[in-house]
Amino acid sequence: MIHMVNGTGIHKKGTFSLHDLLKSIRDRSDSHKAGALAVFVGVVRGETSDGENVKKLKLEAYEEKANEVLENICENLKKREGVIDVQIHHFVGEFDVGEDLVYVVVAGAHRQNVFQVLEEAVERYKKEAPIFKKEYVVNKEHVTNSRWVSEHKTL
Repeated sequence: MIHMVNGTGIHKKGTFSLHDLLKSIRDRSDSHKAGALAVFVGVVRGETSDGENVKKLKLEAYEEKANEVLENICENLKKREGVIDVQIHHFVGEFDVGEDLVYVVVAGAHRQNVFQVLEEAVERYKKEAPIFKKEYVVNKEHVTNSRWVSEHKTL
């Protein structure tokens, strides 16, 4: 783990698992208030939106700022009615197709409290956190090229 504040943060690949995440929720002193856990697991997709084959991804982050942004998103969303906990755990390193990149969890009193907050947490970290993704794609001639890609919308 590179850094974790209040159960949220940037982690080196392989240092935090989905099991660790669920355990951290269940170990909370107020976990008895949760009637629903909604989890998003982002994984490496094997194809770009243009249909190119992805060989691997490399993720980097401006760690100090990313941790601050992720913590702020979680703290903001925890204020929603019926929400007990929100955590975002994003990984950095090199990843093969199918490997986990990010875990987002929302614990709430009822299922109605968690789904919208989960979606908002995912959309916000993608837009706000300084996490950078480099795709390694294989073209039709079987040549691997790499490029930095952005989740951010450009004008």
